[in-house]
Amino acid sequence: MKKALIITTISGFVPQFELHNVSILQKMGYEVHYASNFNRPVYEFDGALFRKRGIVVHHFSIEKSPARLFKNIKAFGELKELLCRERFDLIHCHNPMGGVLGRLAGFLYAPDAVMVYTAHGFHFYRNAPWKNWILFYPVERILSRLTDFLIAINEEDYERARKFPIRKGGSVWKIPGVGLDAERFSPKWQSRRERKSDLGFPPDCFLILSAGELNRNKNHRAVIRAIHRLNDPDLCYGICGRGVEKERLEKLIARKGLTGRVKLLGYRKDIQEILPAADCFAFPSRREGFGMAAVEAMSCGIGLITSDCRGTREYMEDGVTGIVCGRNCTKSYMDAIRRMKDDPLFREKTGRENRKRAMSFSLKETGNVMRQVYQAAAARQTEIQGWRNECGCVDHGRDGSL
Repeated sequence: MKKALIITTISGFVPQFELHNVSILQKMGYEVHYASNFNRPVYEFDGALFRKRGIVVHHFSIEKSPARLFKNIKAFGELKELLCRERFDLIHCHNPMGGVLGRLAGFLYAPDAVMVYTAHGFHFYRNAPWKNWILFYPVERILSRLTDFLIAINEEDYERARKFPIRKGGSVWKIPGVGLDAERFSPKWQSRRERKSDLGFPPDCFLILSAGELNRNKNHRAVIRAIHRLNDPDLCYGICGRGVEKERLEKLIARKGLTGRVKLLGYRKDIQEILPAADCFAFPSRREGFGMAAVEAMSCGIGLITSDCRGTREYMEDGVTGIVCGRNCTKSYMDAIRRMKDDPLFREKTGRENRKRAMSFSLKETGNVMRQVYQAAAARQTEIQGWRNECGCVDHGRDGSL
């Protein structure tokens, strides 16, 4: 049986975003393996789900930060052992460090495997800090030479990736996000008041929701500061997610006198039941490759308040799908919140438009592209095997044994 390996730095990444791709690979006859650091979950995952879906899991010590050098060197050694033990026909890497370690190890220890890399937002982008360009751009450009199929999730990254020196015979693709489950995320207009109460907010409040990891990049502080300055007791804000910024955000909420009106709701498996409580959805990230949480809110028929970054430009149109704010501009967020709250017709119009636009990012649309990528990868694997046969290469094991 053919084997495919998915590599990520975040252990809950496959259950959160990649199960549809797993299904595509399995239908194509692949046994799917998954390597990640299962001691560093961001999204919750259930080991029983992997067993149920027939996914073989492998723990390795990969860290998200390149600065965790020794951990990542150890992870490279663990990945080497895995590639030498298993004979993978396809390796699909995600996240920056997953892409670095996966492609390097694949080049050295699985040279016959087809290499696929999904860039979930390059760290270098228009107006990015210069250090991002110095640190990350050369690495991605060099590693593209080891990549058969490079997949981008936004137009800016796609256009830049097309200029990379991809491996001969390879190609660059763009997918519309990681696949929206439009049935799971659907409008539920009739129960907004009850859902607010269930979350501990007054049923008549104007509720803003956000969803995403609690880190500096997600920039929840911008909305908190805007709510504080608006000084409107009817405004409430719920943030779904967990992460390293939790304590700092709690202190900021208390310092601004917003306890009770601004709540950290934790990581939620039932986000599809929480989103319909929102009067609008805020997505104030400094940087986003795409921003699936915002598209899920769109699919629920909710108007958006977002920052202006390359990811949100894939679906945001100011005044049509919601309001686009200047990054880190408190007044911009204040004006957006005030307009959303004071103009119910605008909220209704943007919500209905968003539900329609969200369909462009559905699992069906993403799956159509990914199916083509994997089919192209399978054809390339057949070519590689053909070359080996023509050359009369002996089929050695990874450890050099026959």
